[in-house]
Amino acid sequence: MPLWLLVLLMSFALAYLLTPVVKTLALRVGAVAKPGDRSVHTHPTPHLGGLAIYVAFAATVVLVSGWPEAGTLAILGCGFLVVLLGALDDFHELSPQSKFLGQVVMASLLVGLGVRIHFITNPFGGGVLYLGDWSFPLSVIWVVAVMNVVNLSDGLDGLAAGISTIAALAALFVATRMGFETIVVLTAALAGSALGFLPHNFNPAKIFMGDAGAMFLGFVLAAVAMQGALKQTTAVALLVPTVALGLPIADTALSIYRRIRAGRSIGQADKGHLHHRLLALGLTQKQAVLLMWAVSAWLGVSAVLLSEMSTTLGLVLAMALGALGLLAFVAAVAAGALPWQQGRNLPK
Repeated sequence: MPLWLLVLLMSFALAYLLTPVVKTLALRVGAVAKPGDRSVHTHPTPHLGGLAIYVAFAATVVLVSGWPEAGTLAILGCGFLVVLLGALDDFHELSPQSKFLGQVVMASLLVGLGVRIHFITNPFGGGVLYLGDWSFPLSVIWVVAVMNVVNLSDGLDGLAAGISTIAALAALFVATRMGFETIVVLTAALAGSALGFLPHNFNPAKIFMGDAGAMFLGFVLAAVAMQGALKQTTAVALLVPTVALGLPIADTALSIYRRIRAGRSIGQADKGHLHHRLLALGLTQKQAVLLMWAVSAWLGVSAVLLSEMSTTLGLVLAMALGALGLLAFVAAVAAGALPWQQGRNLPK
């Protein structure tokens, strides 16, 4: 059995079996999300599902790798702290500023332990660009950005888990092709853990992953892109998760623009996200999630193709992606789904 399949199946089984245990624990400690103004669920639902995802991920990595290398240990240790930060937010709803500060601290700790972007390969020719003193801040920004992108996508049952699985599988394919065993184990464990949680989280969800799970998934996706031998091809390492997460990245960018334009804090939540728009257009939760999964899967395949092609072919495909993005933009205009049209389609 290939290593990646063994890891995928092991982490899937652990997450699937652990999630009901965590659900019972969440009910006992009162970790229950109640319906609110922004929520789309209609009944109280336990959260802390991120704990099951983390334990399945960490246990699989340790069982398969034995004593992990320093970078992997840093990801496991800092990842646990990210889960704690997310759980604290799930219980006490931290202010946006406090949560952001916590994310920066966690990312800084990871980068300080050596998991960082040291250089960027030149996609237009030979050579690399060494980041020097910029390595630390740019790596921290990257980690915090991906954490928030995934976290903001966690608005419908199964959405964040599905998108994260797709992104992890895209990175897994590239790592397998390049023969990077450490990255294979990490990406397969992440994909399997998110996938094993998904049957309990798909609509109607029996448990939520909460910020503990969403931030952890984004944290590991960002860390894996900087970890191990993939740093030898940094352009590919950063390209794959960026393209695969293109949908939540675009949604996050539009959210920031929408809030700035309205004179609100970018940390102030609203119901203008893409998944809210799709529900306002009449789609059910399942339909909206399946549609966003399909778009993410297409982007994931595109990311893999970009990583496999030469620079010229990659640029051509990137231009094609941009053209399709423009078509999507026009479609969004027609649907009234852009920030400046927020008053027309948003549910009141």
